[in-house]
Amino acid sequence: MNTALAVPGIPDGQIVELKVQVPPGQVVRYDLAALASAFEITDPGRLAVETDGSRTALVTIYPSNPLMVMPPPSPEDMVMDEYGRIINGRYHNGRPSRRRLFDPISGSAQRAMVFGTTGAGKSRVVQYTLACEKRNGICTWHGDLKGGQSAPEAEGHVDWFATSQEEVILMLRAAVAVAEIRQRRYRALGRNAFLINDPDPLISVRIDEANRLLEKGAPYRDEGTYLVKELGRTGRSVGIGIELDAQASHLEELGGSDTLRAMLKEGDITLLRWSSSMMRQLVTDGLLPAGEQLAPIPKTLRPKVLRSQFATGPAPADVDLCDTQGMAYMLSGPSPTSLMRHFRIGSIRPMPGLDPEILALYGPGDPRRLEENSLEAAAEAYEARGTAAMDALCEAVQEEQKKQAAKAQAKGGGRGAVLLADRVRAVLAESEDALSPDEVLVLLGADGGPDVKSVGSVRNALGVLVDQGDVVRAGRGLYEIAR
Repeated sequence: MNTALAVPGIPDGQIVELKVQVPPGQVVRYDLAALASAFEITDPGRLAVETDGSRTALVTIYPSNPLMVMPPPSPEDMVMDEYGRIINGRYHNGRPSRRRLFDPISGSAQRAMVFGTTGAGKSRVVQYTLACEKRNGICTWHGDLKGGQSAPEAEGHVDWFATSQEEVILMLRAAVAVAEIRQRRYRALGRNAFLINDPDPLISVRIDEANRLLEKGAPYRDEGTYLVKELGRTGRSVGIGIELDAQASHLEELGGSDTLRAMLKEGDITLLRWSSSMMRQLVTDGLLPAGEQLAPIPKTLRPKVLRSQFATGPAPADVDLCDTQGMAYMLSGPSPTSLMRHFRIGSIRPMPGLDPEILALYGPGDPRRLEENSLEAAAEAYEARGTAAMDALCEAVQEEQKKQAAKAQAKGGGRGAVLLADRVRAVLAESEDALSPDEVLVLLGADGGPDVKSVGSVRNALGVLVDQGDVVRAGRGLYEIAR
């Protein structure tokens, strides 16, 4: 794209749209920062670029950021349309942004992921989705791994409200068991897809602050990753969806599983304000088409004004009154590179207790419950939810985990295996070139650690590191650190 296409004298208050084409045989490439500079735009939110993936691009320039102010949702916005979608906000051009809760055409429950740094509005986005699920008769199992603080208003408005890693593990086990029992029931009926509310309810299983369950070193990482993957494989056709809401840092913190990431890429992906390393991972993992760019979402919409170090007089106010909470990209939507903003959810100012505006979103009445035919499969954990009996079940999960860890260490597969993987990772990190397992073995002999007698142990450690995302295959029989 020719960034010299300046637009002199844009009339105040008007929107300018440019259609740009490159010669046949070329593909549109652009640099958002350079483009904004060419148009003398300091607020990137005023500039929108969409391409057709080939020769053509539309460049839209707004007189001011069109997403600066957002209204709250209406009750009509919260009701699923004929395609199983709710309206969750607006794009920069004023068109509604939609998120799918269910696909009635394929009969599939949804897999979803919401990324957002601290303060990006992730909790409010989750609260709105929870409220929509209740209003649409969806049975919601919600794990809030911030001890219940992320969405306190949800308690009593979802079927299962879990607040600890142990209870989330019990919830995931129950969900997998329900998926298995539904599979058997549906097979006997000759059904190969889910029919919403006929008679079983759609189930949505959500883990907020999922990093805490699935990051490296988390006590239940392996089992949590396995259970999430099982729900992703078996849940869609029996009406059980899975969503992970996580900090936007490293995808490796979500179980370290290529299978898990590939599975979730097929679902609905919402990206709120992200960290500096997130964009490279989005392109590498295929969540964003190659060649596409997203304008960074700043923490505030207040323009940055350069002021002389020797200027006199009062400095401009530095209070960030124009935050960007709720601004996002719907990467799996029809316009993945178009900035949108979620509806304003809840009170503008912090409340001393539960937020009455959020409570009003959930509406009256009890949430949808699990069907009677699956109660036995959900077992005592489901029956104990919200009661003191859950504490004893969580303690049993803790003891079970401690015994498994001690057993692994006694067999030499615990601490020793971790240490070998750490040593292999360090050897690869220090090498500028990709290494073969035999070369890694030689270097391990000089790192001061215990002798490693078998190259097979090195290959096993490399396989673990590849699955975790720490190491990548650089060619046939060659490995290097993921950078």
